[in-house]
Amino acid sequence: MTVARIANIQSFSQSPVWFRAINAVWKGTYPFGTKIRLDKDTLISSARKITGLTDLGNDFMDEPLDRLLRSINEEAGLHPIGRFITRERFVSLLSIRLRAEYYFKKQPEILAQPLYPLWIIVGLQRTGTTKLQRLLAVDADHRVIPSWEVINPMPLDLGLYDLSQRNNTSGGEVPGIPEGYPHKRDKRISVGNTSVKALKLMSPGFFMIHPIDVMQPEEDILMLDVSFLSTTPEAMMHVPSYSSWLENTDQSPAYAYAAKLLKFLQWMKPAKRWILKTPHHLEFPDLIEKNFGDVHFIWPHRSLYESVPSFLSMVTCNRRIFSDRVDERQVAAHWVRKTGYMLDRALDYRIKEGNEKKFTDIFYKDLIADSVPALSLIYQQNGGLTPGLIEKFREHEREHPHRKHGEHHYSLEDFGLTRADIDQHTSNYQEVFKKYYER
Repeated sequence: MTVARIANIQSFSQSPVWFRAINAVWKGTYPFGTKIRLDKDTLISSARKITGLTDLGNDFMDEPLDRLLRSINEEAGLHPIGRFITRERFVSLLSIRLRAEYYFKKQPEILAQPLYPLWIIVGLQRTGTTKLQRLLAVDADHRVIPSWEVINPMPLDLGLYDLSQRNNTSGGEVPGIPEGYPHKRDKRISVGNTSVKALKLMSPGFFMIHPIDVMQPEEDILMLDVSFLSTTPEAMMHVPSYSSWLENTDQSPAYAYAAKLLKFLQWMKPAKRWILKTPHHLEFPDLIEKNFGDVHFIWPHRSLYESVPSFLSMVTCNRRIFSDRVDERQVAAHWVRKTGYMLDRALDYRIKEGNEKKFTDIFYKDLIADSVPALSLIYQQNGGLTPGLIEKFREHEREHPHRKHGEHHYSLEDFGLTRADIDQHTSNYQEVFKKYYER
């Protein structure tokens, strides 16, 4: 690898000096008992203490959390800050579940309502999925989950909202957005802003890869995280035993609970259609259809020789927030195989009789060059685009230009990969979409 390429890897993945210094000093105090414990009972106890609630729901399962914690403790090599972030995040996920059960019991009508129809963006990472979702979010008919709400889908103050006033199902009509949501005393936006600032401090280069805006939509994979059944952990840290177990485990409980959370969110802020996205869904289109109902899949595509190294650089950057033992080649080996597996699962579902019509294909280069024709393909499902919507899309792009936070440089060489390595695991997908790669 050339000196220039090594410098490039360090530029997007190296932790700040202050960050490394805190970890070194903190780790040096481990003999005095400062190492943070990551065990299930302690985490659940902390969440119950914070919320004042005890019920995680009859459908909460111990095994996913047990297996994940075992993998983290034995394999992930977390540094002290990584352990601190993990503890805080897991306590937050458990607290979300505790608050959710409180609201479901208080207002059972929430779970009785049907989910809105869904457009779900299922493309691989780094294929334009974020740009596409944020464009679709400007349509007032669409319900998305902004970053502040993804972090905390349940209000932190249990008495802040009168849920009985938010029934949006009477007469089959969907009213406008209720006044007062989010309430001015709702702390979740400020919590989101704090999280974004912390990420910028810990990983300054991350925003060149994936810009985060607390008011813009984020991936709904976090709705699955509250069941501790998602690929989020393996994107953040080295957890091979958990990853292997997860790939061979029924994910139905996570999707069933995610549907409950979505019902709560649409109760709080009505609309007409959900716009969701996460590459995780490529593995489970059958579970999406089973648990979410009326769904249309939007599948963005990009040359794998571009999207894969871009994503690998993102994972490397993520993992350095949690560990100082990050092996780029190990990251590549895990995620190149995983990428092929995800694509094969999605293709298996798609080629079944009748499922082809449930997909709309969008191509990255087209979306970047001029988004309106690409969006027009999607809106064929809903009567076509209007001049008003086109102007909203154009305005969003003027306010959020491509590469606003700088240019992200990456290559297969950064991770010791060649095109043949990509081809080995993705031949089925590349054969199906070969004509588009040749454009």
